[in-house]
Amino acid sequence: MEPNPSSNNNTMMQQQGGGCIEISMEVHRVAPPPPRSTIQKLGSSLKETLFPDDPLRQFKGKSTKRKWILGAQYIFPVLCWAPNYTLSCFKSDIVAGLTIASLAIPQGISYAKLANLPPIVGLYSSFVPPIVYAVLGSSKDLAVGPVSIASLIMGSMLSVQVSPIKDSVLFLQLAFTSTFFAGLFQASLGILRLGFIIDFLSKATLIGFMAGAAIIVSLQQLKALLGIVHFTKEMGLVPVLSSVFHKTNEWSWQTIVMGFFFLVFLLGTRHVGTKKPRLFWISAGAPLVSVVISTLVVFAFKAQNHGISVIGNLQEGLNPPSWNMLHFHGSHIGLVIKTGFITGIISLTEGIAVARTFAAIRNYKVDGNKEMIAIGLMNMVGSSTSCYVTTGAFSRSAVNHNAGAKTAFSNIVMAITVMVTLLFLMPLFRYTPNVVLGAIIITAVVGLIDIPAAYQIWKVDKYDFLVTICAFFGVIFISVQEGLAIAVGLSIFKVLLQMTRPKTVVLGNIPGTDIYRNIHQYKDAVRVPGFLILSIEAAINFTNTTYLNERISRWIEDYQEEESSKHSCLRFLILELSAVSAIDTSGVSFLIELKRNMEKKDVQVVLVNPLGEVMDKLQRANEAQELIKPSSLYLTVAEAVISFSSTLPPQAV
Repeated sequence: MEPNPSSNNNTMMQQQGGGCIEISMEVHRVAPPPPRSTIQKLGSSLKETLFPDDPLRQFKGKSTKRKWILGAQYIFPVLCWAPNYTLSCFKSDIVAGLTIASLAIPQGISYAKLANLPPIVGLYSSFVPPIVYAVLGSSKDLAVGPVSIASLIMGSMLSVQVSPIKDSVLFLQLAFTSTFFAGLFQASLGILRLGFIIDFLSKATLIGFMAGAAIIVSLQQLKALLGIVHFTKEMGLVPVLSSVFHKTNEWSWQTIVMGFFFLVFLLGTRHVGTKKPRLFWISAGAPLVSVVISTLVVFAFKAQNHGISVIGNLQEGLNPPSWNMLHFHGSHIGLVIKTGFITGIISLTEGIAVARTFAAIRNYKVDGNKEMIAIGLMNMVGSSTSCYVTTGAFSRSAVNHNAGAKTAFSNIVMAITVMVTLLFLMPLFRYTPNVVLGAIIITAVVGLIDIPAAYQIWKVDKYDFLVTICAFFGVIFISVQEGLAIAVGLSIFKVLLQMTRPKTVVLGNIPGTDIYRNIHQYKDAVRVPGFLILSIEAAINFTNTTYLNERISRWIEDYQEEESSKHSCLRFLILELSAVSAIDTSGVSFLIELKRNMEKKDVQVVLVNPLGEVMDKLQRANEAQELIKPSSLYLTVAEAVISFSSTLPPQAV
């Protein structure tokens, strides 16, 4: 017997303390979503997918002139802060720009060597890209330039097929072409509003990957720190350590002494800057101080003649054009596209993460899509001006923030400082020892090993910790790109597992209330005789309908076994759908088939609180009221239970 759907009030009898009390509850009708055409639904879906921030809302109600101004400011964020720029901001940006330049110059030279590129390319990459970003970027704190991880990946991937020593020109061409594709991919993500793709690099993946890459980067610097001439080109832990201990005859004690001294100095200043942010200038200026002192020592004592290798002559002048070096054909086109894609994803993820971190600290917003376009365009422009892939580095941005930068103009100050260096100061780097550059790199990447974050992941989610560990060991034992691929694969597998195996729980009533909760989470929640109440906590689609069918069948079998001794047969199967955000045709077919099968067993299927999209599709599939009837559709579990309890025999209530 079904309850009367026209009745607004239902009563049921609950037995408490030896007596019966009558509970009355008003039954609310489940409202269908307002009718919309297919075009309207598609437009709404695309808007929520591609424009969750609704960038056009700022144009509503504005005059035509104001709309043009807002449009120009949206494309060129520099127009937002430049008209209101003050002398106070200028002073702060000058200090910040000079400070990050003192860090960017030695890091640029060091990271270029890490990418197997000429050191001068690192300085080129610290000149043009920051200027482009200052015009297009929306972050006040992001300091742009080469970064260690992207440099390592580019150098390791390209050197697999091309030798940076034997085919130096070709290697340089491939590096510039890879940078172009990285920028093209990054800008395309922003223009097409597809930034959610980078979200596949989860926090667990990045922590393990960054830590592993930091270890590999540090091990690679043993060549410079020990003075080894013939060093392995491989990146794995085993071949690197094997090369170190098989080349002990090449170790240089002079190099080891100098490397140890400057490494301790740099790590010490970094520790001071980390513990006392006000003393940031100590750690920021330490790399440049190390370069100056070590260069003077080498020059004074002719140390290059006593086993200490130096950079040598560096080309003077500004960035030469390199668009004629971009190769979009030939046998290496697949390599440069793959390298550009991976370095583009990694550098984009790092840049946006850094920008959002400091935006949260200073309480302003960073537009992720605009950042993608800005970083992408600066890499495309950079590829034509002898630059390799760049992004916002955490260490440099932290110094920029602590130095009091007010706007992106600090990047322009840094670029001007690098320009002066390129024009007039290049001969001073001739005697700079490679061992100091290696020490600078190690000091910079040590901060990428985040043990507290890994421990926190271990406490919260063991599967995420497995992803972190796989990324870490994959990078140090296999390769950088394979380690990253393994971690991303495991993360995607977890998402697929959650989709194909949605959580389904049994709900029970908390005595004295109309609240229904998971009986395994709330120990005082009790089953209602005659009812099996299940909550499905995921979208229902073709990937999980088979599992849901099998799982619900098992719930029914368990119910029958447990309740057989109480002489209580199952009469109603209630599906709580509040957590079901979407359903497809396979999901609808599953519900129809479930209803048919349950009717054969004299069990009525009741749906509770289907959401808008789910309700809309159920209505469209509800031919001859086969799926949903007014009497089997309720807003809450409590209303459904009270409505149907009156149809059960008294002993079942």
